Amino acid sequence: MPTPRQNALVRFDFDNLSEDYLKQYPFSSDSLYVFLGEIPNMPGHCIVAEHPTGKIYSGYHIEHFREIVEDDV
Repeated sequence: MPTPRQNALVRFDFDNLSEDYLKQYPFSSDSLYVFLGEIPNMPGHCIVAEHPTGKIYSGYHIEHFREIVEDDV
């Protein structure tokens, strides 16, 4: 899965995680997030902001977010 572009709208990808593991994440399937980018000193981890609340989440694996297309909004 390609890395989302900076400032792109993304969703958390629940498809590749087990049910038990999902409980550890604060994300919901109907929420949108703004992908702010990769953390330079934590390769593979990113910062996202929930849209429209602006709540910031950091340190989560980039591969768990997928950039959405206009049809997904």
